[in-house]
Amino acid sequence: MKLETNPRKTDPNKRLASRGSAGSGAASDAKDLYRRMLVIRAVEARLARSHQRGLIHGACHTYIGQEAVAAGICANLRPEDAVFSTHRGHGHALAKGMDPYELISELYGRADGCSRGRGGSMHLFSPEIGMMGTSGIVGPCILQAAGAGYSFRLLKTDHVAVAFFGDGASNNGAFHEGINMASIWRLPVLFVCENNGYATEVPFSYAAGNPSVAARGAAYGIASTQVDGNDVLAVEAAGRAAIERARAGEGPTLIECKTYRTRAHAEGMGDFGYRTREEVEEWKQRCPLARFRKHLIHEDIVPESELSAIETEIEESVNEAHLRAEQSPYPDPKTATDHVYALSQSTSRDVPAASSSTRELTYMKATLEALGEEMAKNPRIFVMGEGVGERGGNFATTSGLYAIHGAERLRDTPICERGFVGLACGAAMSGTRPVVDFMFADFVLDAAGEIINQIAKIQYMSSGRLKMPVLLRGCIGIGHSAATHHSGSYYAMYANFPGLRVVVPSTPRDAKGLLKTALTCDDPVLFLEHRELLSIKGPVPEEEYFIDFGQAAVVREGSDVTVVSFGLMLHRVLEAAAKLEEQGISVEVIDPRTISPLDTATIKRSIAKTGRLLVVEESFAPCGLGAEIAAQMAEHGFDELDAPIRRLNGLHSPTPYSPPLETAVVPGVAEITAAIKNLHEE
Repeated sequence: MKLETNPRKTDPNKRLASRGSAGSGAASDAKDLYRRMLVIRAVEARLARSHQRGLIHGACHTYIGQEAVAAGICANLRPEDAVFSTHRGHGHALAKGMDPYELISELYGRADGCSRGRGGSMHLFSPEIGMMGTSGIVGPCILQAAGAGYSFRLLKTDHVAVAFFGDGASNNGAFHEGINMASIWRLPVLFVCENNGYATEVPFSYAAGNPSVAARGAAYGIASTQVDGNDVLAVEAAGRAAIERARAGEGPTLIECKTYRTRAHAEGMGDFGYRTREEVEEWKQRCPLARFRKHLIHEDIVPESELSAIETEIEESVNEAHLRAEQSPYPDPKTATDHVYALSQSTSRDVPAASSSTRELTYMKATLEALGEEMAKNPRIFVMGEGVGERGGNFATTSGLYAIHGAERLRDTPICERGFVGLACGAAMSGTRPVVDFMFADFVLDAAGEIINQIAKIQYMSSGRLKMPVLLRGCIGIGHSAATHHSGSYYAMYANFPGLRVVVPSTPRDAKGLLKTALTCDDPVLFLEHRELLSIKGPVPEEEYFIDFGQAAVVREGSDVTVVSFGLMLHRVLEAAAKLEEQGISVEVIDPRTISPLDTATIKRSIAKTGRLLVVEESFAPCGLGAEIAAQMAEHGFDELDAPIRRLNGLHSPTPYSPPLETAVVPGVAEITAAIKNLHEE
C-alpha cells in the first residue's frame, strides 16, 4: 500500500514547523537538520583527504551526496531506537549521534574508534547511541532490523528499528525475506532504500526488472513511498510518518530515497567506467546541502550569517577531531583476541551424578524439559522455526509450549532460513534470546553467511558491547534413508570459525545439561542432535543442573586403548568395547560433548594411561574433528603414544538413499571392533 500522505506535496515551512518536540520552532529544527548534514559532509571530505594521505589502512566508502537521507530519517529517532546499516554507513552513524572523533579514529585504526579499531569503514558499532552496526556484506542489516523490531514487540516497548541499505540490496534475498517477515508480524521497522543508481558499478536500471523499489512494498502488503532523497524535508516527513506508524503498532514501512553518491564507490577506485563525468556533475548541482541552505535563506528561516557560523564551527570541530585521532594510540596487540567469546570457562558447576535419579527420559523429552524450564524463567527467550508453534516441532522439540507461551514466543516462520537466522541475530543484539529450530542441519546451510559473517563476529567487532545469545538447534546424522539433504552433520565446519560454540550431545542427560547451558550463556551455540538418538532413553537427574562447555566425559574407563567418539557412533563404540572386554582388551571411551571448545586435556590424560588413540566419527575424515584431535595429540601428547593415532570415519561421499548403500557409508560395530583390535595389536 502507498502512504496516504505524500511529503513532497507538503509545504516545506509547515513541515519544519510541525516536526520536533513541543515548543521547538522552524529555525531550531532547520538548524538541526542542516547540522546533521553538514557534519556528515565535513567528516567525509576529511576522510577522503586522509585516505589519500594513507591514514586509512583499508577501504573508505564515503556518503557524500546522500546526506539528506541519514539526516532526515535520524532526526525522528530516539537514542533507544536501533539503526542497522551497510558498508556506506558513516552518514548513518553520524546522524544517529556518533562523535566524529570516534568515527575518524575508527577509520584510522585507533583504540578510541567506535569499534576500538576492529572494524574500519564498513564495521561501525556504537550500541550506546543505538548504532547497532554496519556490515561489509549486502543485506544482513535488513534482517537484523527486523530482529530488533521483533525484540521491541516481544518486550512491549515502542522503540523502532531502521535498516539503511542501497539499491543493490533490494535484489538480494535478505530484502525479500526480511520485508516479508516484518509484514506478516507487523514489526516496528523502517526500511530505507538509498537508491543511488549503482550497486558498486552495476546500474540499477540493468539489475532490476522493476525500476521502483517502493513499488515492491505493495507485494508484501506494507506501506511504501518514494521520495526525493536529496530533499531533506521530504525525507524527514516521510520518515516521521513511518516512525509514527511503527510506534503505534501499525507495522513496517518501505521508503525509497532517490539519491546519488558523487564520489566513487570507494576512495581510490576508478569511477567512469560505468558512469559519465556529465552525470556526476549534473547530480552535484542537486547537492542536498546547497539546496537546503538556499531554501533556508530564501524563506527567511535561518539567516545566512548564522549558517556561515555553523559551517565554520563544524569545520573547525571536525579538523580538531582529525588531529586528535591522528595522534591517538593504536590498540594494544595483546587485545587482538579479546571478545571472541563472552562465556567464561573458568567457573565450573557441580553436576549431579548419573545415579542421583532413577527416572529415565528420552533424549527428546530431556531437551524439551530444559527448554521449558528456561522459557518459564526467562521471558526474553523465544523460539523460531517451521512448525514450532501449535504443532510442537517436527521432532516434538517444542511440544506443549505453545499452549503455555503463545505465538510470540513460539513463532512459526515461513521457509526462509537465511531470513529468520538473520532476524535472530538482530533480536539477540537488541535484548532478547532467540532459539532457532531448523529441523535438519542441512537446511541451515542456506543461512551460513548470517551465522559465520554476522552471528559469530558481532561480539568481537563490537568489542564485547553487543552479546549474541543465539541458540541454533537441529538434527544431524545418517539414518531412516533420509538421503543427502537430510543427513549432514557439519559440526567440523562450524567449529572452524571463532565465536561459535558447537555442541553434539550423545545422551539424554548430557543433552539436557548442555541445552540449559546454551540457553543461559551469551555466546552463539550450534546445538546439533543426532536424529537416531532422539528416542533413546537414559537417566536424567530431577534436580536442576548444567554441564559446562569444554568438559569431555570419560564414559567408560579402560587401560589399553583410548577411543574418542560422540553422537550415534559413541553408542556403537560402547557396544564394541563391551565385546572386546570379553577378549581381554580394556577400552577407555571419551565423549567430547562439545566440539568447540574441545577438551583435549582429558584426551591427553587418557592416552597417558593407554598409549593408543582411535577417533571414531560418522562424518568424513578429510578436515574433520578426528584430524584436529590427531594433530593436537601429535603436538602435545606425542611422548605418551605407543602406536600411531588412528581414525575411523564414514566414507567421503554424499549420503545415499538405499538402505544397503546407507549402511555402507557409516562405520558399524564390527568395523569399530576391528579397528580397536588392530590398534591394540600395533
